[in-house]
Amino acid sequence: MFRRATTRVLLLLCAMYFITYIDRVNVSTAASQFGAELGLNHTQVGFVFSAFAYPYLIFQIIGGWVGDRFGPRRTLGICAVIWAGATILTGLAGGFASMIFARVLLGLGEGATFPTATRAMSNWMRADQRGMAQGITHAASRIGNAVAPPLIVWLMVSTSWRGAFIITGIVSFLWALMWIWYFRDNPREHPRITETECATLSSYSGAKQRTPVPWRALLGRMAPVTAVYFCYGWVLWLFLGWIPQYFLHNYHMQLGKSALFASGVFFAGVLGDWLGGSLTDRILRSRGNVRLARNVMVGVCMFLTLLSLAPIMFVSNISITLAAVCLSGGFFFNEMTIGPMWAVPMDIAPKHAGTASGIMNTGSALAAIISPVVGGWLIDLTGNWNLPFTVSMVLMALGILLSFTMRPDRALGADGVEEPSAEARKFV
Repeated sequence: MFRRATTRVLLLLCAMYFITYIDRVNVSTAASQFGAELGLNHTQVGFVFSAFAYPYLIFQIIGGWVGDRFGPRRTLGICAVIWAGATILTGLAGGFASMIFARVLLGLGEGATFPTATRAMSNWMRADQRGMAQGITHAASRIGNAVAPPLIVWLMVSTSWRGAFIITGIVSFLWALMWIWYFRDNPREHPRITETECATLSSYSGAKQRTPVPWRALLGRMAPVTAVYFCYGWVLWLFLGWIPQYFLHNYHMQLGKSALFASGVFFAGVLGDWLGGSLTDRILRSRGNVRLARNVMVGVCMFLTLLSLAPIMFVSNISITLAAVCLSGGFFFNEMTIGPMWAVPMDIAPKHAGTASGIMNTGSALAAIISPVVGGWLIDLTGNWNLPFTVSMVLMALGILLSFTMRPDRALGADGVEEPSAEARKFV
């Protein structure tokens, strides 16, 4: 299996997701040191966490369109160079303003990555394996989340918090070189792909998107999807920003021990991503119902996320063991929504998958701006580290309701006219 070109491309994308999330969340572990050195309070640290999300939000749709037009090979290569440089600059920051600048540049570099990767998957993955591919790649990102706390602590002990950023930035540069060398936009132009693999793939529509994007129809169809993804993203970015600090400060742990607890929570997300992607494809193949595989699955997983976080609200003086179990369960079920959610843009707009997924991911990017700052503000205001996680339960309840407004069973044609999606037609 690992000799297949399609598998190796998927592994390269997994490596990208892994690296990008280490470069995103390394600040949450390093905050205990750079916050003290730079004299930042929790609200300012929250702004550092969220600063990358401002350009990340803006470049979701733009980046998806660029990936559709110029192809994933060139787009992701350039993006990787930018985010690698931004990570190194974070390690060179001398104050709050320069830290914010470096994080904004990171968001600029990473803004187009996931929509463009979705475009690459739409070209390189079979239609009935796209949920699995999204689940595996996002599982790799959660491995990055889980590995980041102990890895960054180890790098900080070995060098310094500045050295930790510089080293991870260099790794990003190396990935960019590997991507440019191995990947091809058109799978059939790859020297190592077989005719058997090509026969299973959809026809290649070209790197340059000559078909005008039906913006009005596409934005209307993706609006409920984006709203659902905002609710998911609120929980995600709250966890990514504050979980390491939660165990460190709420339970007065040593830095290394708190990093291990944070890793345990994030590893639960790895399993959730993998299982969610596999399960949505399995439901689709066995039941032939796109809405069951996408809408119902997302709603159920969000409901289970809410139930998992409930003890944090209702149990006073919650023990560290129960808190870790509840947070791990919440993160696990929240991540199970990833596979079906990222398959939805490919269901709705297969000819504009990069643009559609970029529209959807603006929901998570907006949550990345608001959620960490609100979390830090609530902690500064009340001193209660559990409160931000209980607030997220409200967003889960809203997401459950909105999940049933998505229509992955109705695809947009090139002219913006609705028709049954490819997956829906397959099972008619």
